[in-house]
Order: sequence, then structure tokens, then C-alpha cells
Amino acid sequence: MTIRRMTPDDVHAASAVCLEAFTVAVAPTLSAQGIATFAGVASAAAFATRLQGDNVLLVAVDAGAIRGVAELKEGRHVAMLFVAPDGQQRGIGRALMTALLAHARAPLITVSASLTSVPAYVRYGFVCAGEVATASGLVYQPMHKPHDVAARVD
Repeated sequence: MTIRRMTPDDVHAASAVCLEAFTVAVAPTLSAQGIATFAGVASAAAFATRLQGDNVLLVAVDAGAIRGVAELKEGRHVAMLFVAPDGQQRGIGRALMTALLAHARAPLITVSASLTSVPAYVRYGFVCAGEVATASGLVYQPMHKPHDVAARVD
């Protein structure tokens, strides 16, 4: 498996991985509004737009196929972390998180974790930081993790 930056050629496959994982693990817990909100954020067009900005977008590639996607916003906020359902529990999420944190530029990394992903983020060293909240139909648990900015790679 290789972790690398997402390219414009990856956006459709990355979107498909995120939407598949979301549909299996998160969508059943949300309203139609939350599902629609996520579909917009995880669309290929939205990924293509964010590639042009400051966000770090990474993909995990195995046997030529994208198996996972991670995104760091503003060098401090984990905006996405999804692994294809048939690739979960194989270290792909941890590898993506490790690679993503190497690009972090802040001493505190945050995430708005879906409720079903909270246990995974706890395993990555995040702790709950406030009450469960809802925005545009997405229900999330604010979490954070201290980060050593001296470990940055770029």
C-alpha cells in the first residue's frame, strides 16, 4: 500500500470510496439533509475544487486502486478520513492518519467525528472536546489531539 497526495485523476475514485464507506457506516444514522450535505462535500467536483486550495488530500493506493482518503484543512482540521468498507481493520486508516498528521501545522488537531467513527479517532489519540452537535444535518462529536508541529514534513 502507498499513501500519496491526491491528484485530479483520483477525484472520481476518491469520491466513490468516501461515498461507499459513508453509506455503509454513517448514512443510516443521519437525516436526508445530512446525507445530501455529505454527498456534496464528497463529490468529485468538490474534491477537485479543494485540490486547488490549501487542503492536504491524501489517498491510500493498493494494487492500483484507491482504498482510502484523508483530508487536512488549514493544516489543523481532519476534514475526511474514509476507508473502503472491504479494506477496514487493515491499518489503512491508521496509515492515512499518520501521513496526514505529518502535514499538520498546528499544536492542536481537531476533527468533527461522525458518531460511528469516534472509537477509531480515540484509537488515533483524539479525545472528545465538547458536546455532540449538528450542522447541515451532519451529527458529529468535536474531538482534538495535541500535535508536535516539529514533526512536520512539508
